[in-house]
Amino acid sequence: MARMRKKADLPTKPCRACGRPFAWRRKWARDWERVLYCSDRCRSAAATGRAKEGRA
Repeated sequence: MARMRKKADLPTKPCRACGRPFAWRRKWARDWERVLYCSDRCRSAAATGRAKEGRA
């Protein structure tokens, strides 16, 4: 059985819309390089052009 990793040890990257850091999730394991936004809200805000006005 694989050892558990501490949440603080997981890789993070900044969200493209809001700029806040978000951590790796198991469901993104195959697509981590292509994950750009921390939430559906940020993704939709970026699609409509509302991003970069501060918080999404």
